[in-house]
Amino acid sequence: MQKGLGHLPAKESMSKPILLGLITALVLGVVAPLVIPHAAHPSMIFHIILHMAGLTIAVFLSIVSFLAYARNTTTRMLLMAVGFMTLALVELFYLLQAVGITVVQVIIPTINIELSHIVLLAMVSLFGLGVLKVNK
Repeated sequence: MQKGLGHLPAKESMSKPILLGLITALVLGVVAPLVIPHAAHPSMIFHIILHMAGLTIAVFLSIVSFLAYARNTTTRMLLMAVGFMTLALVELFYLLQAVGITVVQVIIPTINIELSHIVLLAMVSLFGLGVLKVNK
């Protein structure tokens, strides 16, 4: 339990290991029906587990960073939180691609640019803006 500051009440917060466990259970529960048909393929299951782990970590970091943004509302924290959210989106795209579900793959066909690459560029840009943002 956190102590309050003077007249401000203390905020209750969930411990991060419990939050990570809940997010892991949620991701596994949602993704398991997509993964079960591929459990017999030894090479594919490791690839899928890699993307499931990446998705779990990205969702966890998104939630933790949005909670941090709620505590101190700076533009830097918002950019980082949205950056982690885009990382979760890219991991979801890669997971769906690994299990054989086609998402919009090629967004600009003439130069063969995939949607996941555009979202990755947006993520890196958000992280860069968050790092370079000067607080006054």
